[in-house]
Amino acid sequence: MFRCKNCNSSDKFTLMLSPNYKGKGEIKQSINNNDQIVLNVDGYTFVPDIDFMNGHACCEYCGTIKMWEIYFED
Repeated sequence: MFRCKNCNSSDKFTLMLSPNYKGKGEIKQSINNNDQIVLNVDGYTFVPDIDFMNGHACCEYCGTIKMWEIYFED
């Protein structure tokens, strides 16, 4: 799981797509058998890692980008 360093939110995130992105921009989220978030962007499916999060994900609650850390619930 990932947590925003700014507001400590550890819930869902909103993917930020570049304004230059030429695809449809259809984004779907699901959870796989390993309890990992799986993203599907225009048919391309992947599990985001911390580098991906800090390059492309925005906190749904405070809007901060590039401020994620890996977080494990107790």
